[in-house]
Amino acid sequence: MITLNKEDGPADLDGVTHLSIGASWDPTAGSSGGVVGKLRRKTGTDLDLIAIAMQGDDPVRLAGLDSLDPLGNGSLVHSGDNQTGHGDGDDETVTVDFAQVPNNITSIVFIAAAYKKRSSFQAARNVSFKVYDATGGSTQQVADIWPSLLTTDNGCAVAKAMRVGSGWKLQVINETGKIKQGDEHALMRFAVSK
Repeated sequence: MITLNKEDGPADLDGVTHLSIGASWDPTAGSSGGVVGKLRRKTGTDLDLIAIAMQGDDPVRLAGLDSLDPLGNGSLVHSGDNQTGHGDGDDETVTVDFAQVPNNITSIVFIAAAYKKRSSFQAARNVSFKVYDATGGSTQQVADIWPSLLTTDNGCAVAKAMRVGSGWKLQVINETGKIKQGDEHALMRFAVSK
């Protein structure tokens, strides 16, 4: 079993054939009370978990938003867009099957963003990114990453899987930044900077 945290640096994923990253959050009324607060909680909060496959420094595929299997072979699969944060467990997940990732993909950057207009991290509570060793169909949690509540940013680079020789390493990043909402190129530039 591997355990991951930011301070330890990249962790070898030897023996890990499948990795999942899950994002979960709870909707909040923020500072609104009464009817407005109830409506905000009912409507929920839309955050997005996105995985960007890189070829060197170039982003070449994106899993998330409306793209569930961008490599077309099941090697990088997104669970679908949860637009509210309602429900138990992970609201969105991305699963990687390392053996099936094409050789030209050198890394995969996992980002969470308040991507759509009128969404924000401030409208969510209890934001958490869990990393699972999903080898053999299990879901062994190896990390739980919590972004700072003090951020006014709308993006968080969660982690980065990097190809090293014939294997992979995973680096916990947990750094926030500004991403222009609704702009896929801004997402790509944020991924490239990690």
